[in-house]
Amino acid sequence: MDTTVPEIRFDEKGVCNFCKMHDEMEKEFPLNDNGKKKFEKIVRQIKKAGKKRPYDIIVGVSGGRDSTYALYLAVRLGLRPLAVHFDNGWNSEIAVTNIKNATNELNVDLYTYVVDWEEFKDLQVSFLKASTSDSEIPTDVAIHGILHKIAAKEKIKYLVFAHSFRTEGVAPLGWTYMDGKYIESVQKAFGKKKLKTYPNMKLWDFFYYRFIRGIKVVPLLTYVDYNQKEVGKMLEKEVGWTYYGGHHHESYYTHFFQSFYLPKKFNIDKRKIEYSALIRTKQMNRGQALAEISKTEYPYDEELVKYTKRKLGLSNDEFEEILSAPNKTFHDYPTYYPLIVKLSWFIRLGAKMHLVPKHLYFKFLG
Repeated sequence: MDTTVPEIRFDEKGVCNFCKMHDEMEKEFPLNDNGKKKFEKIVRQIKKAGKKRPYDIIVGVSGGRDSTYALYLAVRLGLRPLAVHFDNGWNSEIAVTNIKNATNELNVDLYTYVVDWEEFKDLQVSFLKASTSDSEIPTDVAIHGILHKIAAKEKIKYLVFAHSFRTEGVAPLGWTYMDGKYIESVQKAFGKKKLKTYPNMKLWDFFYYRFIRGIKVVPLLTYVDYNQKEVGKMLEKEVGWTYYGGHHHESYYTHFFQSFYLPKKFNIDKRKIEYSALIRTKQMNRGQALAEISKTEYPYDEELVKYTKRKLGLSNDEFEEILSAPNKTFHDYPTYYPLIVKLSWFIRLGAKMHLVPKHLYFKFLG
């Protein structure tokens, strides 16, 4: 992590706030006997809550390594997961095959929610026109929305988002901010369609699902010693999983977004987050990471850029106008962030009581 990150700070010893954040997360999710006991207790609670139902837990799947491993791990723990996939129209063939292979091999039911393409396309273009680095959040927010919606419908009390700070880190707020109000405000400013099938996740939805329906998010991968290379080899052997060439590149749009759009328009290289996390967990050394980033720009596929423009219905001139527009941030649009800052004391308390995910507290309030 370096000074291209807007909110990075260094102490008198040269240690940055993201390393300190990582240290706090290690304390919260230790890989020792205490952490193992805590994890075993959570697994027992999940099984007890789902005892009289066909499923114990929902696992969001994308065909990527993280979500496939989360599904595999849930089954190996003796849980009965329902796999849920949000289809936004950008799945690669590898992603589709990976999901099919994993659910078949693990004998897990799969529910796929297909959003209206014209509606979702309009929302994605709206975020490109908003000129912020948050153009991927329509998918991220929708995944949260649909997983909670299905959990409530099936009366499932636990769900999994396959994220681990040990392999992915925590995205800086200045690089990625998301909330349901932000989705609506950008669509209102630039969109042409109403969001009818899009599963948004607004503040009321969060309180409803968490405190009224009692749905909890389990950061499954943070409880285990997760080595990417070893897991990749194991998944290839066990469930017929195939690697797709880059972090989150199982989605064509995410591939375009991370390899071309962010570096080109915002000088943002998300490999810095991933590599930093891998360095902290000794899956990579700092010299290797610096050499990888310094020797080349984030490699992208020119044909993928052309495909993305065609699929979004953008002419070359419209796309160039998006790239050359002045950069903005989420602060330029109505969001819940001012309210989050005002409620910081309560959110901090909620994080201590495990009512609010710890990594979200660190991300939003440091």
